[in-house]
Amino acid sequence: MANKVTTINTKPFDGQKPGTSGLRKRVKVFQQESIFDAISPQGKTLVIGGDGRYFSEPTVQSIIKISAANDVKKLIIGKDGILSTPAASNIIRKYKADGGILLTASHNPGGPDNDFGIKYNVSNGGPAPENVTDSIYAKTKTINSYKILEGGSIDLSKVTSKPIQYGPTQITIIDSVTDYIELVTSIFDFDLIKSFLQNTPSFKVLFDGLNGVTGPYAKAIFLNELSLPESSLQNCVPLPDFGGSHPDPNLTYAHSLVEAVEKGKIPFGAASDGDGDRNMIYGAGAFVTPSDSVAIIADWAEVIPYFKKGGIKGLARSMPTSEAIDHVAKKKGLQVYEVPTGWKFFGNLMDAGRLSICGEESFGTGSDHIREKDGLWAVVAWLNIIAAANLPSHKHLFSSAGDFIGINDILQRHYKTHGRSFFTRYDYEELPSEDAQKVIDALNAHITNQSLNNTTHTSESTKETFTVARISSFTYTDPIDNSVSKNQGHIISFTDGSRVVFRLSGTGSQGATVRVYIEKYTKDETQLNLSTADGLGGLIQVALNISYLVEFTGRKEPTVITNPNM
Repeated sequence: MANKVTTINTKPFDGQKPGTSGLRKRVKVFQQESIFDAISPQGKTLVIGGDGRYFSEPTVQSIIKISAANDVKKLIIGKDGILSTPAASNIIRKYKADGGILLTASHNPGGPDNDFGIKYNVSNGGPAPENVTDSIYAKTKTINSYKILEGGSIDLSKVTSKPIQYGPTQITIIDSVTDYIELVTSIFDFDLIKSFLQNTPSFKVLFDGLNGVTGPYAKAIFLNELSLPESSLQNCVPLPDFGGSHPDPNLTYAHSLVEAVEKGKIPFGAASDGDGDRNMIYGAGAFVTPSDSVAIIADWAEVIPYFKKGGIKGLARSMPTSEAIDHVAKKKGLQVYEVPTGWKFFGNLMDAGRLSICGEESFGTGSDHIREKDGLWAVVAWLNIIAAANLPSHKHLFSSAGDFIGINDILQRHYKTHGRSFFTRYDYEELPSEDAQKVIDALNAHITNQSLNNTTHTSESTKETFTVARISSFTYTDPIDNSVSKNQGHIISFTDGSRVVFRLSGTGSQGATVRVYIEKYTKDETQLNLSTADGLGGLIQVALNISYLVEFTGRKEPTVITNPNM
């Protein structure tokens, strides 16, 4: 390979501040040469991969040339430039790399007119902490040149038997799937799951990859390890534009799964997102909210070999996530942490040995097996739990069941044991930034003046009344490094324990997104089976009235509603 290093002149560019999990922009406006100047890459080993979306391969080739020019010691690259986000986290940890560059915009659409993304993960396998992302952002405002090593392109389509020398850098192309499957099969009881599936032919499974990165991983798990038929998978071919779909596993965008599950009356359905770190669990007539999902996994953790052997060190959730996991923690005598949105906050707790299982309401669930959320991990966790629930040692815990204990049986038992946290999220996407800011400014004014405290509000439709206990802005002090994260969301707490959270999101590629999270808890058995609409209708109306969100934004309806009617 040629060893000539060339300096390319550039200039500072605007709008490159990373969100909670990296930088996401439209393909046509994407630039990010500044990572290398901010992380001092000389002599380091970096993992490179991504979700295979449009613009990925030329970006990998650019990263190779920039890495070599900056004396990176070694690059470990997923075949075809592809690694799911959980797989990349595992590779960084397993091979003791110094970090990784992930080319993904997660659940955002792909294609030439849609989104591209990039994020830097550090040596623990998790997203870079704020001091690192702040350094990268600062460099974008001062950068005037970057270096590349002039050389040919690397063939990413073939796994290498020995490293390729590219200037001072050794490049290894690895199979994207093998290491991750080795990890997952060491965590769960695959023999138990396989036995249950083989002995319960009426329990059908359908996994929808939404044409994201998880297709090859799903084939290895469901077809190879669990011996399920190919009909158990759909949309499992990764495509640069995700087949024109929005690869976000929720009831709005994963309609291909919902429709197939309901039509076929399939007991267990699941979907993952573009880069494989999110998940949705959905059986015929039974949707599991992400808040309930992580709580149930925590409640049943002892049936999973990984936790049976290592125990549970602690539980955690992001602040907007419902408090369902808190009730599990209280019953089990475990510590529970409430952190800001962003998986990096869980990583500190995991590295300190304080956290085992955690989740976010945004369809992210995971554990300390890696330092990212993990969609397929959550799906297999649910299969492990269902298989265990159908053993004689657990089946007696359920008052009634048909041919098998399924998703709804587990949900109902959970509600009766721990109570139910009715929960939904309203997303108002791509708002004009000034309109979104009006909502936040009004909430800040209420905090300053304490003008909402002790006020009572009545829903016009349900006639329910809610009294505000307090309004606050969430600040988190990390118990490990004492770092402080301010302005992480506005919380309106009511005297009955209900909460409404307002947050400006950092994961959109343009405009601003306001997310509204609504939660109401009950142990009243007469209310446990209400729909979300019936359980939360009055509180939703009060939340929108208090915030003047419709008036400020002009949006009468949200773009996406999580868990609208289940």
